[in-house]
Amino acid sequence: MRVGAFVLAAQFPGQGHGEALHRAVRSTVVAEEAGLDAVWLAEHHFVPYGVCPSAVTLAALLLGRTRRIHVGTAVSVLPTVHPVALGEQTALLHLVSEGRFTLGVGRGGPWVDLEVFGSGLDAYEEGFPESLDLLMRWLREPRVSAAGPRFRFRAVPVVPRPDELEDRSGPPVIVACTSPASVRLAAGHGLPMLLGMHSGDEEKAEMVTLWRKCAREAGRSPEEIAAAGHVSAGVVQIADRGQEAAETLTKAMPGWLHQGLSAHVTVDGRLRRMRDPLEYTQLLCELHPVGPPRLCADRLAATAERTGITRFALLAEGSGDLAATEDNLRRLGGEVLPLLT
Repeated sequence: MRVGAFVLAAQFPGQGHGEALHRAVRSTVVAEEAGLDAVWLAEHHFVPYGVCPSAVTLAALLLGRTRRIHVGTAVSVLPTVHPVALGEQTALLHLVSEGRFTLGVGRGGPWVDLEVFGSGLDAYEEGFPESLDLLMRWLREPRVSAAGPRFRFRAVPVVPRPDELEDRSGPPVIVACTSPASVRLAAGHGLPMLLGMHSGDEEKAEMVTLWRKCAREAGRSPEEIAAAGHVSAGVVQIADRGQEAAETLTKAMPGWLHQGLSAHVTVDGRLRRMRDPLEYTQLLCELHPVGPPRLCADRLAATAERTGITRFALLAEGSGDLAATEDNLRRLGGEVLPLLT
């Protein structure tokens, strides 16, 4: 089982942007010290839900600050960036980190980001498959051209070549999936899924089953399907008593969720219903490893058994406090991980 930290750089009420980003950097350093497998960096624009606007930029810094831990994006929002530019950055980080970087990509939402970056609503509603196809060709082929509805250019060489490390496999890529369409798209490329923290084990198991079916239909080998390293996102809060852990999150997370999620602005004025922040926090406490170390280990093991997913990205900063986040990560590495071996 491979357990990592999900780092949002969340701006809790009363905090500044620098404070949130400093906690993100420290979380990564402590996660490596605690023996975690990876950190997964979120990307958001113009909202305090998360104040990291470029997950690949933060990943570059953190790869330089660490020596062992893997660093991934969860996710880089593909409709707001040119796939070739993201592919070049991915190849660069893959090579200079000697294979410690994973690119996670997602469709994002119908947010004002699409207006600001000039990609338009169509890039979100229709353009994700074209963007993902171009990105994957850039990461797997020596020369690439494009003749699609959104991207058109003559053949150019891929520089730097991302397949020059010893295993020649190129950088790993993972796709955030929230719908059957995105599951089918990921499966068609043979790419593992990142599944959100809002989903329970039953829903995640159904998505894994659908992914396997679509991957078989796309001609993926049984070995490739069996080896797919899907990632389950969640929260973690460790305390000696379950009530104490839940109270830590229910005191801090609703204010952050309300402030962060209500700041989203849609590009076309469509209404978006926001979850009740307290109810959502309580749901997360029920779904994920929140409580004493043994309970946390049992919940992770149960999710792995029910879904077949053995990789986790766990949000450890739900308290909003730097010292508490560091302690949470140390307990995850020192008290929960040994129970999973």
